[in-house]
Amino acid sequence: MKTILLIEDSDDIRETTAEILELASYNVHTAENGKAGVELAQKVKPDLVICDIMMPILDGYGVLHIFTQNPDLQNIPFIFLTAKAERSDHRKGMEMGADDYLTKPFQEIELLNAVESRLKKIDNLTKSFKNTASEIEELYQQAREYVDINSLSKDRKISNIKKKQIIYTEGDEPIKFYFLKSGKIKTYQSNRDGKEFVTGLYNSGDFFGHIAIIESSEYQESAEALEDCEIIGIPKNDFLELITRNQSVANKFIKMLANDIHEKEKHLTQMAYNSLRKRTADALVMLSRKYKTEKQDKFSIRISRDDLASVVGTATESLIRTLSDFKSDKLIEVNGSEITILEEYKLANLRG
Repeated sequence: MKTILLIEDSDDIRETTAEILELASYNVHTAENGKAGVELAQKVKPDLVICDIMMPILDGYGVLHIFTQNPDLQNIPFIFLTAKAERSDHRKGMEMGADDYLTKPFQEIELLNAVESRLKKIDNLTKSFKNTASEIEELYQQAREYVDINSLSKDRKISNIKKKQIIYTEGDEPIKFYFLKSGKIKTYQSNRDGKEFVTGLYNSGDFFGHIAIIESSEYQESAEALEDCEIIGIPKNDFLELITRNQSVANKFIKMLANDIHEKEKHLTQMAYNSLRKRTADALVMLSRKYKTEKQDKFSIRISRDDLASVVGTATESLIRTLSDFKSDKLIEVNGSEITILEEYKLANLRG
């Protein structure tokens, strides 16, 4: 059952619209203003948002802006509701990233068609960009049309990588890009003093190492296993041949590249402007959202203090003091190298 968040300040419209959606077998959460809607969205992670524009406290444009800046919310389909029919309002909403626009009063069928259309579109998009082992097989099947089968088969084996093992090093010439079948990988850059700065974290189902191939450059970072991993190496020439001749695969990696750039830009901004406490809290939340499994009630991860300090961008000693503060505040538990998050919501909304 799909979950819909309805943000509307009119009690009558909110109740009537929610009832229509519930009758159509959607799970509906409601909020009476934009601020409450954003807070609720962070908790329930809806599949789609329907939001009024003119609201007290925080209007619909403000809600959409917050969504576009939050990696956990930015890809959620967003439908505006408004009593205004002016073209300028419609244009502003669409330019900000809204997916659709309904003018009040609307017919039930208009609402349901808009919701169904947006949910179907995001489902198709998710399927297109979901990185799974079966999709790797499909990628190879497509590649067989354009490359030598024998050479392709030769490099298809799964490689077992031990914890702390280096997969490639900054400055190396890329000959493959990689699919992470299982385990966790970090990419990082080192300064002249050997101090590391983590530039990316990858989980089962992720691709990595493709940026250097797309840019026709040397690796700008190193890749290392955070735990024992299984990876599949895909030869550079096969990959380039495939994205040159297959537009759907090319589009996929363009999107992946854009996501990588967005994440790195956001991380650098946080490094520049946020306090150490805020950066540490954000790093812990990011690790939880990246690696938490459905079986985990509370997220725990084994990570060295040096690795976590590299993610935060601080000295290990400073990180340890901050973790001690979080432990005293009962936000986390620490047991050797294992960190358990007790209050993820409070960490995510930590100020200063």
